[in-house]
Amino acid sequence: MHQGYDLIGDIHGCGNTLIRLLEQMGYSKKNGIYQHPKRKVVFLGDIIDRGPNIRLACHIVRDMVDAGHADIVMGNHEYNVVTYLTEAPPGFNQPYLRQHTKRNNFIVEQTLQQFANYQQEFREFLDWFITLPLFLDYEHFRVVHACWDQAMIDEYQRRYGGNTLHPSLLAESVNTNSFLYQFMDRMLRGTSLKLPGNRSMVAKDGMVRQFFRTKFWAENPERYNDVVFQPDPLPDDIEHGMLSPEEKDQLLFYGPQEKPLFIGHYWMQGIPAPITPNIACLDYSAVKYGRLAAYRMDQETSLQMGKFTWVRVEKTER
Repeated sequence: MHQGYDLIGDIHGCGNTLIRLLEQMGYSKKNGIYQHPKRKVVFLGDIIDRGPNIRLACHIVRDMVDAGHADIVMGNHEYNVVTYLTEAPPGFNQPYLRQHTKRNNFIVEQTLQQFANYQQEFREFLDWFITLPLFLDYEHFRVVHACWDQAMIDEYQRRYGGNTLHPSLLAESVNTNSFLYQFMDRMLRGTSLKLPGNRSMVAKDGMVRQFFRTKFWAENPERYNDVVFQPDPLPDDIEHGMLSPEEKDQLLFYGPQEKPLFIGHYWMQGIPAPITPNIACLDYSAVKYGRLAAYRMDQETSLQMGKFTWVRVEKTER
């Protein structure tokens, strides 16, 4: 019987660091699988891409999940690599569901290289990725990779049932006009607003963007800087601008009365801490030599600073 849950943020191929974090939390390898006598891990997605030990991370995670010692939700990187390698059906104006642009090629490069000599194994992982839950609702907490939107979850379950994406829906999920695309985008990438006046900004990664990521927990926001939630700051002349009524209507609010929620995705920095009393992001930029972070959840309804734990990602990971 599991007496507690340990939620672990985005791993991005830092497999050796994952081992250090599990061992730090009292997990040990038995019959080839990491486990704890009383606790269970919940992974927040984004096991793959960018890091140096992607295969190792994938094996650790899947073995734990298959043996019942862990749960997991899908990250946008698992979804992206599946659509990147899935041939588009007739009628698409591109050969694959996800375009092979320079940026998309770069993101999956390490994953493809590290599985290059393990093609059958990689196909099995791709098949597994598509079965991963998109959200998990436990008795006293919730887990999703980027954003919990109850109305969209209710509509998804009304249309499709369950909490997973059937392989037959993959093509529909990349159709930007479909509800399914909007749902996947919300669960795996979060909420965003368009920059005013058709403006664009150059992010730190060199990408030109016309949208910025937004908080889904800001109560009564008035200005753009009340809701921006991303590593890149807004242009100086925009950040103090007023939100229009239409923009306010687009924003989502996960209120303080809701169950504790755990998310990844957002490339946080510094010392892990709650965002609000009932929301924690556990992505602390591990693959950029940040922290692989976890939260040790029991029955609390208000998240506690002292229950975060982490390991720094060392150069030896490579």
